[in-house]
Amino acid sequence: MPFSTDVQARGIQLLLSGMMTRVHEELRFTDVPKRTEGLQVPTSAGPVNCTVYRPPASTATPAPVYVNFHGGGFVVRRPEQDDHMCRSIAATAGCVVINVDYDVAPQRPYPAPLTQAYDVCAWVADNGTAGGWDGSRLAVGGHSAGANLTAGVCRMARDRGTFTPRLQIIDSAPLDQAADPSTKLSPIAKPLLNPHLIRIFTAAYVPDPAERADPLVSPALADDLAGLPPALVITAEHDRLRDEGDAYAKALEAAGVTVTHRVFTGVDHYFTHTGPVPEAKEAIELMASTLRTALSA
Repeated sequence: MPFSTDVQARGIQLLLSGMMTRVHEELRFTDVPKRTEGLQVPTSAGPVNCTVYRPPASTATPAPVYVNFHGGGFVVRRPEQDDHMCRSIAATAGCVVINVDYDVAPQRPYPAPLTQAYDVCAWVADNGTAGGWDGSRLAVGGHSAGANLTAGVCRMARDRGTFTPRLQIIDSAPLDQAADPSTKLSPIAKPLLNPHLIRIFTAAYVPDPAERADPLVSPALADDLAGLPPALVITAEHDRLRDEGDAYAKALEAAGVTVTHRVFTGVDHYFTHTGPVPEAKEAIELMASTLRTALSA
């Protein structure tokens, strides 16, 4: 008898939880001081723990703020996998970075993670004085599942009129979760993501197939993208998710959204964590420079 999706997802949690903190040694940026503190944010889906990365003490205050959502297929809960990115961005973009430890499936499926992601951003926007950042200069972004949450947060913020991110960073995102994963192709024989793994992630996060075409789950299926924040969209040539990321960048641009789109060649999903090092560093530097420009405007 095949194992249920819930059991398979929990098995993946155990298998990948340790592996997803193994960032390439040359990407750990140990030469960049880490000024961090803990923070717990109340949300309508329960309290959420965050790590706050502070920019260099010489940075003008209050500094702008960037809210980061880690990847992991909505299943793996390891915000520390993004420590190297948060540390580097805080130092080089001159902003406070808030790394969010949102709940994951199958224990907390959709919409809980997205609700938490949105509520954290709304709280950050409203509590700049107490937190020591400028909540009016806010950006949001993430990798993989975290990039999907980013797109959903920006859509909710636009529709509710609550806060307006200066920038959204969409890095290697699953943006069409209604499509059959076997149709998501890669030019290499064994890419990091395979259809079976994608199916488990999707089924754990959104158990009801009828909800998978919702634009908050599959942003690429939305037909009303006008008014969303400017976007930096990063895709990887060998990633099975590349095509939907490329298509989303084009759709945003067609809707009048300012888009910077970069396809990194010769790399696969998660390259910003495991390398190749030159391409990973270039992508992280692109994030930081784009943030610096957007948040200083």
